[in-house]
Amino acid sequence: MRRIGMLLTIGSVVGIWAQQNRAQFPADAVQRGRAQFAQSCAFCHGPSAAGGTHGPSLIRSGVVRHDDNGNLIGAVIRDGRPDQGMPPIQLSPSQVADIVTFLHSRIATSDIRSATRPVQGSSDKLLTGSAEAGRAFFNGGGGCAGCHSPAGDLAGVGRKYSAVDLQTRLLYPPRKRLTATVTDAAGKQYSGEVLLLTNYDVAIQDAGGWYHSWPIGEVKLDMKDPLAAHRDLLTRYTDSDMHNMLAYLEALK
Repeated sequence: MRRIGMLLTIGSVVGIWAQQNRAQFPADAVQRGRAQFAQSCAFCHGPSAAGGTHGPSLIRSGVVRHDDNGNLIGAVIRDGRPDQGMPPIQLSPSQVADIVTFLHSRIATSDIRSATRPVQGSSDKLLTGSAEAGRAFFNGGGGCAGCHSPAGDLAGVGRKYSAVDLQTRLLYPPRKRLTATVTDAAGKQYSGEVLLLTNYDVAIQDAGGWYHSWPIGEVKLDMKDPLAAHRDLLTRYTDSDMHNMLAYLEALK
Protein backbone atom coordinates (compact mmCIF):
# COMPACT_ATOMS: atom_id res chain seq x y z
CA MET A 1 0.00 0.00 0.00
CA ARG A 2 1.41 3.37 -1.04
CA ARG A 3 1.94 6.13 1.47
CA ILE A 4 0.26 9.59 1.39
CA GLY A 5 -0.49 10.61 -2.19
CA MET A 6 -2.48 7.55 -3.24
CA LEU A 7 -6.19 7.89 -3.98
CA LEU A 8 -8.31 6.43 -1.20
CA THR A 9 -11.69 4.99 -2.04
CA ILE A 10 -14.60 5.87 0.20
CA GLY A 11 -14.71 2.30 1.44
CA SER A 12 -11.06 2.29 2.47
CA VAL A 13 -11.40 5.65 4.20
CA VAL A 14 -14.40 4.39 6.16
CA GLY A 15 -12.48 1.29 7.17
CA ILE A 16 -9.47 3.27 8.35
CA TRP A 17 -11.68 5.70 10.24
CA ALA A 18 -13.62 2.90 11.92
CA GLN A 19 -10.40 1.39 13.30
CA GLN A 20 -9.11 4.76 14.50
CA ASN A 21 -12.48 5.73 15.94
CA ARG A 22 -12.54 2.82 18.37
CA ALA A 23 -9.26 4.00 19.85
CA GLN A 24 -9.89 7.75 19.77
CA PHE A 25 -13.54 7.82 20.78
CA PRO A 26 -14.38 5.17 23.39
CA ALA A 27 -17.97 4.09 22.95
CA ASP A 28 -18.88 4.60 26.60
CA ALA A 29 -17.55 8.18 26.60
CA VAL A 30 -19.38 8.93 23.33
CA GLN A 31 -22.64 7.62 24.77
CA ARG A 32 -22.26 9.59 28.01
CA GLY A 33 -21.42 12.69 25.97
CA ARG A 34 -24.42 12.15 23.70
CA ALA A 35 -26.73 11.89 26.73
CA GLN A 36 -25.22 14.97 28.40
CA PHE A 37 -25.34 16.92 25.15
CA ALA A 38 -29.01 15.98 24.71
CA GLN A 39 -29.74 17.29 28.20
CA SER A 40 -27.67 20.48 28.12
CA CYS A 41 -27.12 21.52 24.51
CA ALA A 42 -29.49 19.81 22.07
CA PHE A 43 -32.33 22.30 22.54
CA CYS A 44 -30.31 24.88 20.61
CA HIS A 45 -27.80 22.83 18.61
CA GLY A 46 -29.92 19.78 17.73
CA PRO A 47 -29.59 16.22 19.08
CA SER A 48 -26.78 15.36 16.64
CA ALA A 49 -24.99 18.76 16.97
CA ALA A 50 -25.91 19.55 13.37
CA GLY A 51 -27.80 22.72 14.33
CA GLY A 52 -31.25 23.56 15.62
CA THR A 53 -33.80 26.34 15.59
CA HIS A 54 -31.84 28.43 18.10
CA GLY A 55 -28.19 27.53 17.54
CA PRO A 56 -25.71 26.77 14.74
CA SER A 57 -24.21 23.46 13.72
CA LEU A 58 -21.27 22.54 15.93
CA ILE A 59 -20.01 20.08 13.33
CA ARG A 60 -19.13 23.04 11.12
CA SER A 61 -17.79 25.16 13.98
CA GLY A 62 -14.18 26.30 13.74
CA VAL A 63 -13.99 26.32 17.54
CA VAL A 64 -14.96 22.65 17.72
CA ARG A 65 -12.71 21.61 14.84
CA HIS A 66 -9.70 23.42 16.32
CA ASP A 67 -10.36 22.16 19.82
CA ASP A 68 -7.65 20.05 21.42
CA ASN A 69 -8.92 17.85 24.24
CA GLY A 70 -11.47 20.41 25.38
CA ASN A 71 -9.21 23.48 25.49
CA LEU A 72 -11.66 25.53 23.41
CA ILE A 73 -14.99 23.76 23.85
CA GLY A 74 -14.68 23.68 27.63
CA ALA A 75 -14.28 27.45 27.88
CA VAL A 76 -17.36 28.06 25.75
CA ILE A 77 -19.44 25.65 27.85
CA ARG A 78 -18.28 27.12 31.17
CA ASP A 79 -18.38 30.83 30.19
CA GLY A 80 -21.09 30.78 27.56
CA ARG A 81 -21.38 33.43 24.88
CA PRO A 82 -23.76 35.97 26.41
CA ASP A 83 -23.41 38.34 23.45
CA GLN A 84 -24.80 35.58 21.22
CA GLY A 85 -27.51 34.44 23.60
CA MET A 86 -25.70 31.40 25.00
CA PRO A 87 -25.65 31.20 28.81
CA PRO A 88 -22.88 29.52 30.85
CA ILE A 89 -23.56 25.83 31.57
CA GLN A 90 -22.39 24.45 34.88
CA LEU A 91 -20.98 20.99 34.22
CA SER A 92 -18.29 18.95 35.91
CA PRO A 93 -14.93 18.43 34.15
CA SER A 94 -15.86 14.82 33.38
CA GLN A 95 -19.20 15.88 31.85
CA VAL A 96 -17.42 18.45 29.68
CA ALA A 97 -14.86 15.82 28.63
CA ASP A 98 -17.65 13.47 27.54
CA ILE A 99 -19.33 16.20 25.49
CA VAL A 100 -15.97 16.98 23.86
CA THR A 101 -15.56 13.31 22.92
CA PHE A 102 -19.08 13.18 21.51
CA LEU A 103 -18.57 16.31 19.39
CA HIS A 104 -15.27 15.12 17.97
CA SER A 105 -16.83 11.76 17.13
CA ARG A 106 -19.64 13.58 15.32
CA ILE A 107 -17.13 15.56 13.24
CA ALA A 108 -15.25 12.39 12.29
CA THR A 109 -18.47 10.70 11.23
CA SER A 110 -19.71 13.75 9.32
CA ASP A 111 -16.47 14.19 7.38
CA ILE A 112 -16.57 10.58 6.21
CA ARG A 113 -20.23 10.60 5.24
CA SER A 114 -19.96 13.89 3.36
CA ALA A 115 -17.32 12.54 1.00
CA THR A 116 -18.88 12.02 -2.44
CA ARG A 117 -15.80 10.96 -4.42
CA PRO A 118 -12.30 9.58 -3.83
CA VAL A 119 -10.06 12.10 -2.09
CA GLN A 120 -6.34 12.43 -1.60
CA GLY A 121 -5.15 10.99 1.67
CA SER A 122 -3.24 14.22 2.41
CA SER A 123 -6.04 16.62 1.46
CA ASP A 124 -8.80 18.00 3.64
CA LYS A 125 -11.89 15.79 3.39
CA LEU A 126 -14.02 18.92 3.36
CA LEU A 127 -12.94 19.70 -0.21
CA THR A 128 -15.21 17.24 -1.99
CA GLY A 129 -17.43 19.62 -3.94
CA SER A 130 -17.40 21.07 -7.45
CA ALA A 131 -15.89 24.53 -7.84
CA GLU A 132 -17.88 25.06 -11.05
CA ALA A 133 -21.15 24.19 -9.34
CA GLY A 134 -20.15 26.48 -6.47
CA ARG A 135 -19.53 29.35 -8.89
CA ALA A 136 -22.95 28.79 -10.45
CA PHE A 137 -24.60 28.87 -7.01
CA PHE A 138 -22.58 31.99 -6.05
CA ASN A 139 -23.74 33.86 -9.15
CA GLY A 140 -27.22 32.34 -9.26
CA GLY A 141 -29.45 30.85 -6.61
CA GLY A 142 -27.24 31.78 -3.67
CA GLY A 143 -27.39 35.47 -4.52
CA CYS A 144 -23.84 35.92 -3.22
CA ALA A 145 -22.68 38.01 -6.17
CA GLY A 146 -25.01 40.79 -5.09
CA CYS A 147 -22.70 41.61 -2.17
CA HIS A 148 -19.40 39.85 -2.87
CA SER A 149 -16.91 39.69 -5.74
CA PRO A 150 -14.18 37.13 -6.49
CA ALA A 151 -12.09 39.99 -7.87
CA GLY A 152 -12.91 42.29 -4.94
CA ASP A 153 -13.48 41.38 -1.29
CA LEU A 154 -12.97 37.65 -1.97
CA ALA A 155 -9.80 37.99 -4.04
CA GLY A 156 -7.25 35.45 -2.80
CA VAL A 157 -9.54 34.17 -0.02
CA GLY A 158 -8.58 30.57 -0.78
CA ARG A 159 -4.96 31.17 0.22
CA LYS A 160 -5.80 33.22 3.30
CA TYR A 161 -7.67 30.51 5.19
CA SER A 162 -7.55 26.75 5.66
CA ALA A 163 -10.53 24.74 4.42
CA VAL A 164 -11.88 24.46 7.98
CA ASP A 165 -11.63 28.20 8.64
CA LEU A 166 -12.99 29.04 5.20
CA GLN A 167 -16.04 26.84 5.77
CA THR A 168 -16.67 28.46 9.15
CA ARG A 169 -16.46 31.96 7.65
CA LEU A 170 -18.74 30.89 4.80
CA LEU A 171 -21.47 29.59 7.09
CA TYR A 172 -20.96 31.84 10.11
CA PRO A 173 -19.14 35.01 9.04
CA PRO A 174 -17.65 37.27 11.72
CA ARG A 175 -20.34 39.13 13.60
CA LYS A 176 -21.14 42.65 12.46
CA ARG A 177 -23.08 45.29 14.33
CA LEU A 178 -26.61 46.02 13.25
CA THR A 179 -27.00 49.31 11.46
CA ALA A 180 -29.94 51.67 11.74
CA THR A 181 -31.38 54.87 10.41
CA VAL A 182 -33.05 56.86 13.16
CA THR A 183 -35.56 59.58 12.33
CA ASP A 184 -36.22 62.00 15.17
CA ALA A 185 -39.39 63.98 15.91
CA ALA A 186 -38.22 66.84 13.70
CA GLY A 187 -37.70 64.52 10.73
CA LYS A 188 -33.90 64.61 10.87
CA GLN A 189 -32.20 61.30 10.10
CA TYR A 190 -29.10 59.78 11.64
CA SER A 191 -27.44 56.58 10.42
CA GLY A 192 -24.79 54.39 11.98
CA GLU A 193 -23.95 51.24 13.90
CA VAL A 194 -26.28 50.26 16.72
CA LEU A 195 -24.47 50.41 20.06
CA LEU A 196 -27.49 50.06 22.34
CA LEU A 197 -31.03 48.84 21.81
CA THR A 198 -33.39 48.18 24.69
CA ASN A 199 -37.10 48.51 25.31
CA TYR A 200 -36.41 52.09 26.38
CA ASP A 201 -33.42 53.48 24.47
CA VAL A 202 -31.53 53.28 21.21
CA ALA A 203 -28.02 54.56 20.57
CA ILE A 204 -25.90 54.61 17.43
CA GLN A 205 -22.44 55.72 16.38
CA ASP A 206 -22.37 57.50 13.04
CA ALA A 207 -19.66 57.35 10.37
CA GLY A 208 -17.91 60.33 11.92
CA GLY A 209 -17.65 58.59 15.28
CA TRP A 210 -20.34 60.69 16.99
CA TYR A 211 -22.58 59.03 19.58
CA HIS A 212 -26.35 59.66 19.43
CA SER A 213 -29.07 58.28 21.70
CA TRP A 214 -32.83 58.69 22.07
CA PRO A 215 -35.77 57.30 24.03
CA ILE A 216 -36.99 54.61 21.65
CA GLY A 217 -40.61 55.77 21.81
CA GLU A 218 -39.66 59.20 20.39
CA VAL A 219 -38.03 58.10 17.13
CA LYS A 220 -38.68 56.01 14.05
CA LEU A 221 -36.18 53.17 13.70
CA ASP A 222 -35.17 51.41 10.47
CA MET A 223 -32.88 48.47 11.31
CA LYS A 224 -30.57 46.63 8.92
CA ASP A 225 -28.84 43.31 9.61
CA PRO A 226 -25.71 43.12 7.39
CA LEU A 227 -25.64 39.33 7.76
CA ALA A 228 -29.32 38.73 7.03
CA ALA A 229 -28.56 37.09 3.68
CA HIS A 230 -26.10 34.69 5.33
CA ARG A 231 -28.66 33.72 7.95
CA ASP A 232 -31.23 33.09 5.23
CA LEU A 233 -28.84 30.83 3.33
CA LEU A 234 -28.39 28.63 6.39
CA THR A 235 -32.00 27.54 6.00
CA ARG A 236 -31.60 26.87 2.26
CA TYR A 237 -28.17 25.28 1.85
CA THR A 238 -28.06 21.62 0.90
CA ASP A 239 -24.97 19.59 1.76
CA SER A 240 -23.98 19.75 -1.92
CA ASP A 241 -24.38 23.53 -1.99
CA MET A 242 -22.07 23.93 1.00
CA HIS A 243 -19.39 21.60 -0.38
CA ASN A 244 -19.58 23.24 -3.81
CA MET A 245 -19.35 26.75 -2.38
CA LEU A 246 -16.37 25.77 -0.25
CA ALA A 247 -14.63 24.28 -3.29
CA TYR A 248 -15.28 27.47 -5.28
CA LEU A 249 -13.98 29.78 -2.55
CA GLU A 250 -10.95 27.59 -1.93
CA ALA A 251 -10.10 27.91 -5.63
CA LEU A 252 -9.91 31.72 -5.35
CA LYS A 253 -6.15 31.82 -4.83
